[in-house]
Amino acid sequence: MQNNISIVLSINISKGGIPKLPVDSIQVTSSGLAGDGHNHEKHQTPLQAVSLQDMEELTRLCEEGFSLSAGTTGENLTVRNLNVNRLPIGTILEFTSGIILEVTKIRKPCYVLDAIDPKLKEVIVGRCGIYAKVLKEGTLTMGDQVRIV
Repeated sequence: MQNNISIVLSINISKGGIPKLPVDSIQVTSSGLAGDGHNHEKHQTPLQAVSLQDMEELTRLCEEGFSLSAGTTGENLTVRNLNVNRLPIGTILEFTSGIILEVTKIRKPCYVLDAIDPKLKEVIVGRCGIYAKVLKEGTLTMGDQVRIV
């Protein structure tokens, strides 16, 4: 179990596709983030309502030569100090805003990443973040803390 407190560095949405662009705060419901769209029906499920990625992972990928920033790979929440790629399915995340998420699935790279760099889709396997379902709805604000329950 992790005792460190993590921070939401960026909340990212788009009408569909990438990049997702930052907003200061957002309503989180069982179907996802208000105003966030998906280009593919397979992504429109409560089990994939919210996607998370670590800023540290994006930084490592930048050091490997990819031009990435928060939201570039399509994640809804870019977090610091959580190491989402190592969280087991079923992990519960609680935010200071009261929102509660449950990790449901490891994100797999999508072909849309080819628009960033054709090599990215292969390099990011196992480092693409996670999906979560919403157990408790609310308003999320950039800078909110998140902890593993």
